Amino acid sequence: MVLLGLLAVIVAIVLVIVRPGSSQGGEPDAAGTASPSPDAAASDEPTESTQPPTAIPTEPTAVDGDRCKERDIVVEPVTDKTVYEGGEQPQLSVTITNTGKNVCVLNAGTKAQVFTIISGEEQYWVSTDCQVDPIDAEVSLTPGTPISSSVPIVWDRTRSSTETCDTPRESVPAGGASYHLSVSVDGFASAATKQFQLY
Repeated sequence: MVLLGLLAVIVAIVLVIVRPGSSQGGEPDAAGTASPSPDAAASDEPTESTQPPTAIPTEPTAVDGDRCKERDIVVEPVTDKTVYEGGEQPQLSVTITNTGKNVCVLNAGTKAQVFTIISGEEQYWVSTDCQVDPIDAEVSLTPGTPISSSVPIVWDRTRSSTETCDTPRESVPAGGASYHLSVSVDGFASAATKQFQLY
């Protein structure tokens, strides 16, 4: 009888430990489904999203005192009149405007200025053909504040070339002929020309 009692106790202990009917997926919940194991819950958590890489600027940010850039400079040719009667000589000048956000620097001296006059497809006159004592002049351009030539260049209505600097020059056609003036300063060219007529 004692042996039978001990056997019954051992069987009861084994049944408590093993718990027939339970699964390895965890204890059943109130609805009878197995609760997820800790490892399974961790694997279902969303992974942390990574931030996109920061774009690297293609060029350094402009600061006051930098050299002027083409996109920020507007060069405009200027004449004192649009129609010149016989004997009147056109006075040529230039206006430069900084359309950027920072003060920039360029060479606005006569050495860096080129005035060109054409009519149709023919070039008649270039200011550098017989230029005398050209100078450099570094200037700072404030955004939105145009600067202009302090002294205009006077065109004597003749055709220029580097071979006629010390000899008489041929007069250009007049009688209502139309001409166009273009200018470049320190390599920045005017986008449009200035038209005028000679009589």
